[in-house]
Amino acid sequence: MSEATAVRTVAEGVVDPELELALGVVGMIGDVAVAGSQASVTVALPIAAWPGAERLLAAVVAAVEGIEGISSAEVGRRTMTEDERLALRTTLRLLMSGEDDGHGHSHGAAEPRFLATSSTTRVLGISSGKGGVGKSSVTVNLAIALAQAGKRVGVLDADVYGFSIPKMLAPEHDPIILGDTVIPTAVHGVRCLSMGFFVPDEQPVIWRGPMLHKAIEQFVTEAWWGEPDFLLIDMPPGTGDVALTLSEVLPRVEIYVVTTPQPAAERVAQRSAWAARKMKLSVRGVIENMSWFDADDGTRYELFGSGGGADLASLLGVPLLGQVPLVPALREGGDAGAPITVSDPSSAASLVFAEVAERIIAQGPARVYRQELKIG
Repeated sequence: MSEATAVRTVAEGVVDPELELALGVVGMIGDVAVAGSQASVTVALPIAAWPGAERLLAAVVAAVEGIEGISSAEVGRRTMTEDERLALRTTLRLLMSGEDDGHGHSHGAAEPRFLATSSTTRVLGISSGKGGVGKSSVTVNLAIALAQAGKRVGVLDADVYGFSIPKMLAPEHDPIILGDTVIPTAVHGVRCLSMGFFVPDEQPVIWRGPMLHKAIEQFVTEAWWGEPDFLLIDMPPGTGDVALTLSEVLPRVEIYVVTTPQPAAERVAQRSAWAARKMKLSVRGVIENMSWFDADDGTRYELFGSGGGADLASLLGVPLLGQVPLVPALREGGDAGAPITVSDPSSAASLVFAEVAERIIAQGPARVYRQELKIG
């Protein structure tokens, strides 16, 4: 093997943190040359402002300089040509569908690989019967807790009308669009995708059911999620069009119901859970939010009553996975884009999210699959 070939092989083995794929797989290594003990490598970035480019170039330098006989490496960058971007999109689509035969050929359209019954990905629908119970906060912090437990995690904001995930996570960049493929934003170890990345914050989304269905289907099937361990869906309140669409597009979704302790919220959440079961979705557990407030003097105040989460879990025959206390930092973190599981991982609320994450992991996947609902 020539020195240039050795350098190329090593450089192509470096994993891009944004795509989580080796550079050789996605065609991101350009020219390679070796003169004496000095090597030069060009990295072809899909777009000029590629996230994590500096970290990626440093990783290539470190890898190449680890080759015996190479004393220094100069790694430059350029932007991919349109043909190279097309090849990258094709590669991602083939990997997404699992239809690549190893030679870059597809055997036809197929559903995303992580939706197949053989996939290890668990899709968790975080649901509630009504708004205002902190469902999005639970989704964000639970996703981060799962990532902190070493899992690969994605979050899909399916609350198309009331999207809030982008503000809560505050990523440094928007999703990247490569033709017909979207690369979700990565932040705090979590990939995320939301309608909020594509419309101004103050602009309402005024759509009928078919448009909602198409948007959610595209978010699921035309985005590069890879094959995560968990894909969390922040579902809109209620039992309308979006819930029906998700039951069709994601037939393996496991439903986790968020409620507050008050009886009124419990009754509405119960309707959401019964609706999920009518759509043959598996309801796996209840998470109670805003369970109590602990004052500085140690006094505990149950501002929204008590027992709602336990009663709902008993009624549904599923476990109460956790009770999240009402703490100002949890709300403030959501407003400021600093989730409490990141800003204060040792707080009482963060510890509850960590416990809920561990319990969900320990549950294992639901065993009921709906073979009749598949993307054609």
